[in-house]
Amino acid sequence: MKKYINTDKLYPIAGIALALVLWQIIVQVRNVPGYILPSPTRIASALVRDFELIRYHSARTLYASFVGFGFSIVLAFILAIIMDSFEIIKKALYPLLVISQTVPIIAIAPLLIIWFGFGTLPKIIIVVIVCFFPIVISLVHGMESIDEDYLRLFKTMKATKLQVFYHLKLPFALVHFFSGLKIAATYMIMSAVIGEWLGGDRGIGVYMLRAKNAYALDRVFASILIIVIMSILIIYAIEILGNRVLHWQTERDED
Repeated sequence: MKKYINTDKLYPIAGIALALVLWQIIVQVRNVPGYILPSPTRIASALVRDFELIRYHSARTLYASFVGFGFSIVLAFILAIIMDSFEIIKKALYPLLVISQTVPIIAIAPLLIIWFGFGTLPKIIIVVIVCFFPIVISLVHGMESIDEDYLRLFKTMKATKLQVFYHLKLPFALVHFFSGLKIAATYMIMSAVIGEWLGGDRGIGVYMLRAKNAYALDRVFASILIIVIMSILIIYAIEILGNRVLHWQTERDED
């Protein structure tokens, strides 16, 4: 059966292209200075000109982001399993997790830099703090949403807690896990950049800050573009991975 191009995907591309064309026209017609609003062509030129420097700083940001993201996943799984196994721990920790997300990360970051220095560690901790919450909450919710009939069935089959977790709770929780993972991924790069703004000598956030101080807004917009592209690619990769891991769920939805 022939596959046709999904025209729905063309609309956002056309919308972005139209916005860029209008942006370019307005800047040229109004003769807007580059230190106020650079044109898309000027931003593209800055991206090409500083590509090697941006690539170097982006690599440092990605390193802190992925390390922190990995720790977030591991800690989220451990805590979700503990909270699911012990109701009293879940009741005690759940409000604390919610409260932890009400504290502005920009207020915590300077403290982490004072305690751990200007290296990569504070950025990793910031990424963990930001990304940990949506992942653990998604896992806990996934384990809670299992139908009681399934649990009773496993109980009648005299399954152990490990068997119930591996064959029942984990597959159900993975559906929610990948949803939480995509939410966390949207904040992954951003949280590392915030840490770099407040202290550091390397990273795309440092590059952006230096460009801002020099009123080189074309380089600022170029770094923003790189951050957006990296975030979109990470979310897209997670979506592809989720579709492969949860192929049984996709097939059931199609049926």
